[in-house]
Amino acid sequence: MNFTSSNESPEVARHRGPRLILVASAYVLLFLAAVISPGAMGAGHIPSPFAPAEVSARYFIDQAGAAQVAAFLQFGSAIPLGIFAASATSRIQFLGIKAVAGLNIALFGGFAATILLALSACLQWCLALAGGELATGTIHALHLLQFAAGGPGFVVPFGLFVAGISLTSGIQGFAPRWLMFAGLGIAVAAELSSLVFLLPQTAILLPIARFTGFVWMVLVAALLPKAREAANRTPARPFLRGAAQT
Repeated sequence: MNFTSSNESPEVARHRGPRLILVASAYVLLFLAAVISPGAMGAGHIPSPFAPAEVSARYFIDQAGAAQVAAFLQFGSAIPLGIFAASATSRIQFLGIKAVAGLNIALFGGFAATILLALSACLQWCLALAGGELATGTIHALHLLQFAAGGPGFVVPFGLFVAGISLTSGIQGFAPRWLMFAGLGIAVAAELSSLVFLLPQTAILLPIARFTGFVWMVLVAALLPKAREAANRTPARPFLRGAAQT
């Protein structure tokens, strides 16, 4: 794919794509709106899937409208997330990178997180519309599935995305070293959140990885160079340059 225009030299060529800061902001705002909207509508927060089955059933029956709005906003947030994953990996590849494995892992993680976030929203929409016609046990089972998709199902591949972008941009010197290590810390928390399948108490790692990931995305969007010339002026750390050649 050709990212340069006919009147630009390769040294000063700029990546053509959406503005990452706008895409990241759209994702963050839509997802936060999905979290806040039930409370703003007087429905309170969606209950934990680990609560008794009757709690889940009563919420999705009594507060179906609020759950439907939240599902709509969450589904909408998945779209800019996917665009961000595609655009960020494309920009790093355009800037010039030799270690493509990390970039491919980032793209896989970003797309997987996007799909599972949308799936979680679709399951919540089903619960909102059909909850009154389902047995309590069925509602609870669907609630657990919705949580699995939007909780660890989303966060674990999102962690792969964060790790892949952080490593590839940090090794090449496209992003500050501190941002690379911050991203790796977020990725570790994200991967450890998979323990929620065995230990529900580790669910605290889900919001930690998710909300720190918001800040990381905005910082990456703001700091990742758009032009090859700018990237070439940002030298890689010596020990990182050696790592990139291995």
